[in-house]
Amino acid sequence: MPRESKKAKAQRAVAILERLRRAYPGSRLALDFASPFQLLVALVLAAQCTDKKVNEVTPPLFRRYPAPADFAAADLAELEEMVHPTGFYRNKARALQALGRALVTDHDGTVPDRLDGLVALPGVGRKTANAVLGHAFGKNEGIVVDTHVQRLAGRLGLTAEKDPVKVEQDLLQLLPRADWTAFSHLLQDLGRAACQARKPLCGTCPVAELCPSAEVVG
Repeated sequence: MPRESKKAKAQRAVAILERLRRAYPGSRLALDFASPFQLLVALVLAAQCTDKKVNEVTPPLFRRYPAPADFAAADLAELEEMVHPTGFYRNKARALQALGRALVTDHDGTVPDRLDGLVALPGVGRKTANAVLGHAFGKNEGIVVDTHVQRLAGRLGLTAEKDPVKVEQDLLQLLPRADWTAFSHLLQDLGRAACQARKPLCGTCPVAELCPSAEVVG
């Protein structure tokens, strides 16, 4: 296969994006939330847990602890019990309490809307910060690179990198800024529906014709 120019790769990335929009018109972040803080909590709980399970846990959790100050002052044992179904409940409960305390102490209980402010919070990395900025604040500051996005970006030939930060930097150069947030959850939809880790369903993939890894086209 001839080496693909950066311009050609960017054109292919945009074509992939547009096909995914048509294939998944209702694409959205799978986590339910009503505020930036609720999304931040849901993202903490989503580590090593399904979005479906997180969405079952968060409604009673937010009724019991509606604000960062409530998490900061929570009884740790009670908080552990409430987040238990999401797995790693002790670590997650401590992380949520530390997050609540940091927001109260450093941000008057308000989630910052800047990348530097978010990544300074305990337990918040660039992936989580990008998700909060994109989905809760409508700011395209980066691309969320989770396991789906990292795996599919490689299969689609959009990056040769393995490190999530480097994967993100490659994708940022290929896609229009306005589409950064959308591209993540569209790839997540593709990963769940067709481009599965063990056995990709290339025959039903909406972007197979644009994928150098596709085994079956059409």
